[in-house]
This record gives sequence, structure tokens and C-alpha cells, in this order.
Amino acid sequence: MLAQPRGRLKAQMVPWYGFGMPQIRNLECSRCREKVSADIPQTVCPKCAGALYVRYSLSGLSGAANREQVVRDGATGGWAGMWRYRAVLPEVVPVTLGEGWTPLWRSRRYPNVFIKEEGANPTGSFKARGLALAVTMAKHYGLKKLAVPSAGNAAGALAAYAAAAEIEAHIFMPKDVPFANYVEATMYGARVTLVDGLISDCGRMVAERKEKEGWFDVSTLKEPFRIEGKKTMGYELVEQLGWEYPDAVFYPTGGGVGLIGMWKAFQELDELGWVSSGRKPKMIAVQSSSCAPVVRAFDQHQNVSKMWENAATFAAGLRVPKPYGDYLILQILQESGGVALALSDETILTSLKDWAKNEGIFLSPEGAAATAGYDHLLQTGFLKAEDRVLLFNTGAGLKYTDVTAAASGIQIGSHAR
Repeated sequence: MLAQPRGRLKAQMVPWYGFGMPQIRNLECSRCREKVSADIPQTVCPKCAGALYVRYSLSGLSGAANREQVVRDGATGGWAGMWRYRAVLPEVVPVTLGEGWTPLWRSRRYPNVFIKEEGANPTGSFKARGLALAVTMAKHYGLKKLAVPSAGNAAGALAAYAAAAEIEAHIFMPKDVPFANYVEATMYGARVTLVDGLISDCGRMVAERKEKEGWFDVSTLKEPFRIEGKKTMGYELVEQLGWEYPDAVFYPTGGGVGLIGMWKAFQELDELGWVSSGRKPKMIAVQSSSCAPVVRAFDQHQNVSKMWENAATFAAGLRVPKPYGDYLILQILQESGGVALALSDETILTSLKDWAKNEGIFLSPEGAAATAGYDHLLQTGFLKAEDRVLLFNTGAGLKYTDVTAAASGIQIGSHAR
């Protein structure tokens, strides 16, 4: 039995100058547009199983003057991370470890290229944002047990935030995930099950056991609030660029929640009138050629992807054989004028080494997929050198030391003199 929530949800704001607090109107299905209440815990659309979006009443926040006031209030009391955007987030007491407001680095070699360093988040990846919001809402709703399948970084993030919230975390991971992901999830006290298979197999196990075990499933797009956490990346990058859109955003795409969340943020920013110039960027989804279901569907002009057989890539976060939100990713690529790219692991590793040696940035394999994707689109003429481009490094490279070393043929003592 799920506990009842502690009061009606609103978007949280410190009251200022008489402006009202915009209510969460409802949850809305991203596929069939069914309206669902946010007053109790929800998973997916009860009619079509589509992913749910949180919809707010934003009219009282529109305009540049309101934008500046909201940001000032959001940062009251010092650094507030992603909660500086609490005006467009649910009104709850955050379970926070200091996530968000990550650095934006300009490339040393490409003056119009910026790297969004999500490895600076707690638990070392962008997953901290989505799981911070999901666990915050779980605590608000009174949930006691959470479960998730993970290709790696989501496991550590859920384990950390669940520990902070005093909620049980049950995690299912492929047994060959980067070792750091297993260690951190275990150290945070999560119940970890290693699976001889892929994240899709882990997801099936969660689905089969959740009713009996009393788990609430916080899998990718199986609840609405991970998107809300990830959308703060969109608000953040626009603010860090002077409230202007970049020309393109490269996003390493496994489950794709970050890409979906950012596009939602851009739609809200347009509605609010907070962007000073430019139009929404081209969204570039980058995958490994060893697991590229979105790329295949995009190239074949399909609305959904098909299960990718025998998925295998050292970029663990990209090893998602069929994203639950594939229909949303493909729709966003079309709407934005973007593209989906598949690059070999060899090309990704070459880019990882190049950026480490020449930029001093140790990318995650997924982040190196983004940098390799930029090189590719520059060479093909899809982008020009003068285009202002933002690349996401979704996790700290040091979390992948074992898999990167294996891919590079590095062994302890192999270079000893």
C-alpha cells in the first residue's frame, strides 16, 4: 500500500513581490496526452504506458524580469545547484547532495565548442540530477523501497540518494559494469544484484518482482520526475551561455532521459520567454555502432526502435538495446533538425585519448562519443566551425578506469621501467 502524499504539489518558489506560486496542473502522457493526477505516486500512462510529463502553470513567471528574479531567489543563501530552478520544480524539501550547476568548459582548440562537465556531480555523473528528484519525490510520497535496473551510473546515484533519504534501494546491474559503479552502490548500502545479461534483462527482473517485493520502480521514464531533474541541464546550459541557445547539443544517448528532459526545458524556456536570442538547438544523439537502436530507427525513418541484438560496447551507458523513450528521442531529433550518429568503439576511444592528451579532460566513454560525433559532423559539413556547440560529458572518466584501461590495453606494470 502506497502512503498518501503530504499535501498538494506545487512548483516551489520563495514568495517574492507578490507573484503567485505556479501549480503543477497535472501529469500528461507524452504519447496520448491523457491527464493524470500528481497527488499520488504515478508510473506511466494508465491508458497507453507512455512516459508522463509534469505540466506546470507558468504564466506568472514569464519575461526577462521574472527570469532574473527567479534565478536570484533560487540562489539565495549561496550555491543551490540545480535547485536554483526550484520555480519550475515540484514544491518539496529536496534530498540533495549538491547536484547541478556543473562547469561549462570552452575547448582549448575549438573556440566555439563547450564541454558540460557532468562528472562534477555527486556520484560522478549526470544521473545525480534525475535520481535526486526521483528520490525527493519518493520521500514526499512516503515510499519505502525503490528499485532500478542500471547500466552503471544510475545505480550509484540511486544508492546515494536513497541512503540520504533513508529509503531502501534495490539495484540490478549487468555483471560487467564498470567496477566503480558496483563498489559505490554496495558501499551506500543498496541491495545489489549482478545479472548475467544486459540492462534490458535487469529491467525485466525489476518488473517481474516489484509487486511481490513492494518496490516502486524508478527505471528510466517509468516515473515522471527523473525527467524533471534532467531538464535542469537545459536551463543551466542556457543560463551559462548568457540566456542564449547553442546551435547544437551533442548528447550520448542510452536511455535518452537527458535529451528528453533538455528538450522539455527548452519548450518551457520558450513559453516563459527567458531566452534572449537564438532558436532551439539541433539535438544530436550519439550511440556506439555496437548498440545503435536509435540510429537505425532514425536512418530508416521509423517512429520507434527495434531491440538491438548482441549489444556490446565499452561505453556502458550506451549499452541500452531498446530505450523506453525511443519514440520521444526520434521525435525530438526530427523537430530540432538534428541527427543520430553511430560511431565505432575504436573511434570513441581515439577521441577519449585525444581530449585527455590535448585538452586535459579525461572523458567518460560516453562523453568521448559526443566529442567524436562533433568531429564527424564537422568533417561531413553538417556543422561549421563557427557554430556554437555544446557537448555533454555525462560522467567522470575516472569511474571507467577498468573498462578504459582494458580497451586501451593498459595493465599495471606494463609500462614499468
